[in-house]
Order: sequence, then C-alpha cells, then structure tokens
Amino acid sequence: MTRLADRVLTGEIVLPKYQRAFVWGPHQVLELLDSVLRNYPIGSLLLWETTEQLASEHTVAGLAVERPRPGRAVRYILDGQQRLASVLGALHGGTGPWDIVYDLQKEQFFHNTPDAAMAAHLVPMRAVSSASLLFGQVAELPADLRERATRLYEQFANYLVPVVTLDHMSAEESARVFVRINSTGTMMNIVDVARASTWSPEFDLKVEIESLLQVLDAKQYGRVDTMTMLRTIAVAAGFGFSRQEINRLRELDKPCLREAVKEAGKAAERAVDFLSTQIRTPHADALPYYNQFAVLVEVFRQLPKPSSVQYDALRRWFWLTASGEYFKGWSEAQMTQDAQAVAAFARGEAGEVDTVAALPRSALWRHSTFSKRNAPSKLLALILAYEDPLDLLTGQRIDVGRALSWQNDKEFHHFFPRAFLRARGVNSARVNVCGNLVMLTSNSNIWVSARPPSRYLRDLVDIEGEGALRQRLRTCLVNEDAYQAALRDDYDTFLRVRSETLHRRLLQLIGVAAEPTNVASSSARPLAGDEIIGSDRDADSLADEPVDLDSVD
Repeated sequence: MTRLADRVLTGEIVLPKYQRAFVWGPHQVLELLDSVLRNYPIGSLLLWETTEQLASEHTVAGLAVERPRPGRAVRYILDGQQRLASVLGALHGGTGPWDIVYDLQKEQFFHNTPDAAMAAHLVPMRAVSSASLLFGQVAELPADLRERATRLYEQFANYLVPVVTLDHMSAEESARVFVRINSTGTMMNIVDVARASTWSPEFDLKVEIESLLQVLDAKQYGRVDTMTMLRTIAVAAGFGFSRQEINRLRELDKPCLREAVKEAGKAAERAVDFLSTQIRTPHADALPYYNQFAVLVEVFRQLPKPSSVQYDALRRWFWLTASGEYFKGWSEAQMTQDAQAVAAFARGEAGEVDTVAALPRSALWRHSTFSKRNAPSKLLALILAYEDPLDLLTGQRIDVGRALSWQNDKEFHHFFPRAFLRARGVNSARVNVCGNLVMLTSNSNIWVSARPPSRYLRDLVDIEGEGALRQRLRTCLVNEDAYQAALRDDYDTFLRVRSETLHRRLLQLIGVAAEPTNVASSSARPLAGDEIIGSDRDADSLADEPVDLDSVD
C-alpha cells in the first residue's frame, strides 16, 4: 500500500482532470485504514495506461505530486481515487483532516486534535511510511505494543491491492469508462457526471462553468452554484433544465458545447443586469432561489432585448415565483413547462411567463422564521429594499446593498426586541418571524436595546417629531395601525397588521391588487387555508442556516 502511495507522489499514477474532488468523510477514511490493517479486501484499482498527456491534478489529498514525464507511460486512475487519496493523505499528510493516529493500546485509528496529548503508544500514521521514525518512537514501549507497531508497519508496507490496467483506449473512452464504473458507491453528483461524460483533452466542462461564473464576477454579482450554471448550459444547448436533460450534453460535439456555453454566458450578463436594475438584487446571495436565475438566463438568451411591457411581465414573474416554494420542489414536469413558457413568451405568443406558482397568503410573514438561507427572508429583504428604508433613529438611508449581500446580518433587527418578548413569555419561534424584522443600523439597534416599543417609539417622537417618525416607519412598511399597536406593546396585533402590509406590497409587485382568495389568475393559484411558506433556496442548494440576528435586543 505504501508503494502505491509513493507512485502517486512521483507522478507514475495520476488523477485525470475529469475525476471528481475528494468526497469521502472522516469515518470512511478510518474504516479504510482499519480494513487494510485487518487485511480485509478493499476492492481493486482500475488504471488506464497511455503515453497520451492529459490535464491532470497537481495535488492529491492536499499534497503536491510530480508532473508526468513527457513521452513516458502514465497510469491514470479511473476507479479507486477515494481509497488511494485516503491512504496517501494518511501516510504523507499529517495535518488537518490527515492528522490520523493509531492507538497501539486500544488498537484503533482516530483523527487527532491540536490539543490532544501525545504518547509513545499513539502512532501518527505519517510515521508508518518511515521505519526509522516509527520504531524510534516505540522503542521504549512494552514488547506487545512493539509487536503491534511492527504489524502496523508491515501490513501497510505489504498490503496488496488488485490492479486492473487498461490500454489501447482514447481519452474520451477513458472518461466514459470512469462515468460507468462510478455509478455505485459514493455517488457522483450531476456536475461530476456531466463533466466526465463530456470531457476531452480539448474540453473541460468544469473550466467552462468557471468561465460562466467569471461573467458574474465581472459584474461584481457574486456567484450562484455550479448546478445552476449547468442548467443554463443544458437549456442553451437545446435540451432542458432537468438532470435527465443535462445528461444529454454528452450527445454533443465539443464545438456545440462551447457554443452553448458562449450563449449562456451572454444571457447571464443580461440576466444580472435585469436583476440588478429591475429587481434591485445587488448580489446573487439576495436571490430567494438560484433556479430563478437559470430561468432568467434562458429568457434573455431567447429574448436579448425585451420591450418595456415584457420587462414588466418579468418583474411580476420574479416576485410571484419568489413568494412560494415553487422553485424549492422544481420537478421535471415543472421544468418542462417553464421551458415551454419561456419559449412562448420570447416568441411573443404569451404576455406573461406562464407559471403555476401559487399566490402567497399573509401567513407567510407571521409563520416564516427569519434565517440567512431562508427564501421568505430573502423575499422580505428585497421588499424592504424596494422601499428605500430610512433608519428610525437617524433618518439616514439604510445601506440595502450591504444588507442584501448577506455578508452579515447587522442591518436586520427585531421591531419588538427579542428580550422584551421573551420576558413576556413569547416563544423564540414566534419572536423570530419575518413580520417582526425591519432594516435598522447597528447603532440604532444598540440605542433601542431591549426596551418596549412603546418606550423607544415615544422617545423617538420626542427626539425627531411625530411626522418624521411616521415617515420613517412607512419606509419600513410599518403602517399607522401597526404603529399604534406597537405604542400599546400589542405584539399580536402588530404582527397581524404588519404581515398584511407586507402581503399587500408583495401582491402589488406580483401585479395582483386584491387578496388571493378574491383573484382569478390564469398563471397562479392561491394556497389553500393558512399554509405556511418558508423554504430553503432550492433542492440543490445549501441547507437552511439559522442566524443570530441581533447582538443586543
């Protein structure tokens, strides 16, 4: 086993670029090492031997590896990367996730921690690759522990791994073999599969996706995830948004793939311009759902220059699809329908981008928890930003660009302070709902502290005057009835009234003037009852992450 690791370091065994990243977890690594020590089979390695020079990884398990020598036969890893990288990292890494130790007394492997005490019977796995280092450490241990150290060394030195080597194969064929043999075990994600199945020495989908993300970088818009960009490429290639359609990219030759990437890049620029100017999202993190971006890119690919009427329709579509969970559970059937709706809209056959996304209920604001990765929270932030909110204490405009970048949460604070509500027995879930959040500067939040609204609002009237305060409250979407409820410290009424205000503003942005129950719409359906909406970004995104919103209140 140590010989195999050495062959990776010296560039004799190489990872081709179409290999996915290391994805094993710490427990899997420890189980592999334990299997080697117990002489359990760990499966064979599949290599491809060729003199063809492919783009290859320069590091494995965080360790620099030598470049293959030109003209010399190289063995590329097709199957076994995770196992080989685990052994290499354990034997030669020694830092971070590769700081692995074998306890000779307990006869088990574990990940070391910086503050852990070391002793002679605790053998760093990096010492197993050096006989002098290992046996120098255990020289003073009892005979039985020295014997265990000897067995540890010999087992890793002499463990045999079956190796199957293929030759007489093209680079493209090797990538196809890689995809087929990696359909089990630790599953490759769709981006890995698409990259490997379309890979050639002249084309790397990972590089092409990076070029698309750099379009967003050039606009200083931040980045969406790679899956979203892969969707834009697939639909630009004439397929669709779904995973099944993404897999069809392998049917295309490299010029067609490059053309699809080029078209998606141009459309992505236009989509960013629309989102920045028409929706006022200064950063990708402000988007409730990344899948909205994928659809907009396709709109602007087919319709580079919408009319003012079409821009209005796109704005309505954005707010409607941001207000529910439509894009969280974006099914293949919905993707097909959305692609057809985009095409009809671009051809001028439809005045709206037709969608079956549901119209929201006002319960959205009363029941949705405010959280950094929560779609209703993103929606609330965008609606507030649309009002150009003024700070309650200073009257200055809130830096909504900073707030919408979500780099921190210092511009969002509870109108009814948390400590005040908790002291009155209101549970945390009801305290931290979207309807209780406003944009407020950190200094103003410190000034408010944990005081009841009745007290800090009356102090603001004394300082700034009733008229100025009411104007600032309106920019925070706190209307007169909500203000009066706050003066009575009546949280239930405040939350209900403000939720209705937020709801009416959202319906205006969607283009609906009445309550959903009174509206007939061909492109949206109302939710039944008092359904609670509050989703993560989408099915392919990071999980919802709670946020500590306030440092004071």
